[in-house]
Amino acid sequence: MRRIVFGATALAAALLASTAFAADPIKIGRVVHMTGPAAGGDAASHSPNVELWVSQVNGRGGLMVGGERRPVELVEYDDKSNPAEMIKAVQRLATQDEVDFMLTPWGTGFNAAAAPIFAKYGYPQISVTNITDEIEELSERFPNMFFTLGNTTGFVEGLRDTLNKLRDNGAIGNKVAMVNVADAFGIELAAVAREVLPAAGYEIVFDKSYPLGTADLSPVVKGAKATEPDVFIAFSYPPDTFALTEQAIIENLDVGAFYTAVATAFPAYAGKFGSKIEGNLGAGGVNLDLEPMTEYRTAFNELHGNQPEYWAAATYYASLQVLEQAIEGADSTDREAVTEYIKANSFDTALGTISFDKHNESKHYWTVGQWHDGQFNAVAGVGVPVAVEPVAKEGWN
Repeated sequence: MRRIVFGATALAAALLASTAFAADPIKIGRVVHMTGPAAGGDAASHSPNVELWVSQVNGRGGLMVGGERRPVELVEYDDKSNPAEMIKAVQRLATQDEVDFMLTPWGTGFNAAAAPIFAKYGYPQISVTNITDEIEELSERFPNMFFTLGNTTGFVEGLRDTLNKLRDNGAIGNKVAMVNVADAFGIELAAVAREVLPAAGYEIVFDKSYPLGTADLSPVVKGAKATEPDVFIAFSYPPDTFALTEQAIIENLDVGAFYTAVATAFPAYAGKFGSKIEGNLGAGGVNLDLEPMTEYRTAFNELHGNQPEYWAAATYYASLQVLEQAIEGADSTDREAVTEYIKANSFDTALGTISFDKHNESKHYWTVGQWHDGQFNAVAGVGVPVAVEPVAKEGWN
């Protein structure tokens, strides 16, 4: 399904109408997981931030290029969370729609699959929901590829450091039950954890993977519980994050640290489980005390009437700010010029000022957050200030 979108607000529409589209729009393509198992992640972290950014840019009359403001025109396709459909849609955007720029898809595996097409046609690929330890290798293969959410080892080390703080305080022991979704994201994180955690003195007493889209995860939680762990870790995607948490509540899984990955930071997670998730750890988190973060979250709330999720949403919005500033800074829609501008400059974003090193890796990201009093604040990160110190999980009440 193909959609063309100019703006998300009446104000943006009015402003665009008043200019009568005197300037040619800048066409930006996007492949969306509107349906399928990845739809929840896309809908939480990507789509509402694209709507916010487009409404802001078009509310100003567009991007300033060549002395005139040019409105943003979005061209979108639903890939149904299917990698093959995603690849076809990216190819279509480049060759048939001939979009000026493309936004990256949601998910580590999807970004890897899209990278050759982005590179072939020279599109800067500012990937966000893409966590891997292959950043250096991928950057050498695809010099137009940028990373903003960190690498696998950084996330596992952040989790290790968080567990160490709890263990040093006597809140947990050394026994870890670990599970992972069997796709690129979960497989790579689990592989690193099998090295990092034992090296820190933890014993992995349960280690199991499950296919993406598994409906019944009760056997996984029951198996983990049978090993009487001190810590439960799941390198999970949104559907399984919810399902694993629900089963942990049903089974009354008694651990001092309960960690799930993607979607733990979603407001919908708190909306479903309420106070039961007090003390739950998860991937990401943000520091709500930072002024740029406050400004972003205020603007998001004004447009959508709710708060953004507490992890990749801000980073994805920051990636759109990078693209905007690079297009205007290069004063061009030439993709090579914009790519080089990204490599050579710093950018003011919702995360603060960020820049990319020679491997195109951003050094500003939060790794672990924790639910406390209705907020998901960062307790570990790389190159960014954390908000609070971790505390032990105390039951499911």
